[in-house]
Amino acid sequence: MNLVLRPGVPGDAEICGSICFEAFKAISSEHNFPWDLPSAEVGIELMRGLLNNPGSHAVVAEVDGRIVGSNFLDERGPIGGIGPITVDPALQNRGAGRRLMLAMIERAAEKGLAGVRLLQSAYHNRSLCLYTDLGFDSREAVSKINGRPLAIKFSGYDVREANEADVAKCNELCERVHGHHRGGELRDAIAQGTGCVVEHLGKITAYTTGIAFFGHTVAATNQGVMALIGAASAFPGGGFLVPTRNGELFRWCLRNKLRLVHQMTLMTIGLYNEPAGAYLPSVLY
Repeated sequence: MNLVLRPGVPGDAEICGSICFEAFKAISSEHNFPWDLPSAEVGIELMRGLLNNPGSHAVVAEVDGRIVGSNFLDERGPIGGIGPITVDPALQNRGAGRRLMLAMIERAAEKGLAGVRLLQSAYHNRSLCLYTDLGFDSREAVSKINGRPLAIKFSGYDVREANEADVAKCNELCERVHGHHRGGELRDAIAQGTGCVVEHLGKITAYTTGIAFFGHTVAATNQGVMALIGAASAFPGGGFLVPTRNGELFRWCLRNKLRLVHQMTLMTIGLYNEPAGAYLPSVLY
């Protein structure tokens, strides 16, 4: 297969989005799990957003001038988040995925990022083996959770929309919990109106870029995470991600009639610290 990689451009959105939808549809259907993307149109909108985001580096794979796959690296912080990576189902298992992953690992090294991370669908054995072979370590089992919004409030834990003045405090919180900040993502979430913070005893004790598949949350304690989940009006992307070993939070979700969709695996190369607080990863990390 004469595979060529090139930078992705906004004009690739329609083809890349259609491939993204078909690739995720195929692997989910093979294992009898819900599709991550409900339609090709949603895949196209996802690709359009990534290809137009200056903080996202895109690589497209072509065979004989025809796009057959793509991959993305989120470069908005000191840690890079890889994905989504997708290859045309008709051409999978022929080396395109490996090439696309290596391109992003090399890009992260060139940019001097402290590490790269991703979340892998636990039912997809081939991708787990590929990423492990490329140097990723499995760090955390993660549960995708979905259901109806809870509309729960907690006394003393006030949830409000985040603003630019909150970024420094949120970055400090993220650094205490993870050892690095995610300020670039937070600033984008504030601009999009999806960022929220929790104030407890006059201090910001939790924040989120969105209780969603592509959103992450950081908190001093589980109470802050629960307050943000309870206040969320929707769970975009078909749900949000909960570290499975956080039994208190996982049980709270289940007892509030939220359901497990499927399991994922957080994988890393480079800098990684055991979290010193509560968190919800995004599908990137």
